[in-house]
Amino acid sequence: MFRLKIVPDDTNINFMGPWKFTFGLSVMLMAASVAVFFAIGLNFGIDFRGGTSIRTEGTQTVDIGAYREALAPMGLGDIAITQVFDPTYGPERNVAMIRIQAQGDTESVTPEILNQVETSLQTYDSTLRFTSVESVGPKVSGELVQEAILAVGAALAAVLIYIWLRFEWQFALGAVAALVHDITLTIGVFVVLQLRFDLAIIAALLTIVGYSLNDTVVVFDRMRENFIKFKKRDVLDVMNLSLNETLTRTLMTSFTTLIALIALFVLGGDVIRGFVFAMIWGVVVGTWSSVYVAAVIVKYLGVKRNWDKGGDKAGTQFTTSDAK
Repeated sequence: MFRLKIVPDDTNINFMGPWKFTFGLSVMLMAASVAVFFAIGLNFGIDFRGGTSIRTEGTQTVDIGAYREALAPMGLGDIAITQVFDPTYGPERNVAMIRIQAQGDTESVTPEILNQVETSLQTYDSTLRFTSVESVGPKVSGELVQEAILAVGAALAAVLIYIWLRFEWQFALGAVAALVHDITLTIGVFVVLQLRFDLAIIAALLTIVGYSLNDTVVVFDRMRENFIKFKKRDVLDVMNLSLNETLTRTLMTSFTTLIALIALFVLGGDVIRGFVFAMIWGVVVGTWSSVYVAAVIVKYLGVKRNWDKGGDKAGTQFTTSDAK
């Protein structure tokens, strides 16, 4: 049998050697992300700013590009267009959902604007009909913001408890610090690039939390095994050994995930592009934070070198590294 080897068995990369520089870089990027968030702000989508959802139905195939081109001269701001798929629809029933951001201080677009939208779209499909019009007001969008913050906060709290029970409090704080790093940098890049931030991005953030946590737990598992096995070795040496031993798994998981995500980013269309971009970014920063944030926090706080059950001092021996 043949076994694929991504990296040689004797690989010995000094991951933790520049830990001061890499950790400092992560802290600087987090600070910069917070600064641009308050200075510039996110480009909130309709889900968070409020707006109007229009459901259309026609006999011609929905062409999202043609719809956007027809509505562009109206200057309505953020417009999200998605095709509604249903197995019960026949070939002559083509349904689309158009979401238009709130115009000024009004809760919904005016009847005059709706008439202009319908006239513009009917230049592409004369059979097009508006089957429903619904508005999302500022109050509802504000509640969505609060619920999104609560969802992310609850996920971080659950991770803290899970890692604390499975490992020790040092590992729990390291894992949560890595997740906060990933979320902060993801929000920061959305601010800098002014990408649309909607409920799909919240879903991406929660997915990033799960992906990064999985990678961190794998690294922590190997570290704990090696800390028990090599009680006399320096903490940084044991961490480097653990990271090299999990390197093949990390590369295979990250690369296979990125291949699928890049394909979706290129071929998936505008509807899911923001979500996929957040996931691609999350895979990169999540892999980075598992090493240069989570592991560094554990190293700094001190790590248990004895998980044995017996003895009065069992489970109480901690050490930190004095390596420069």
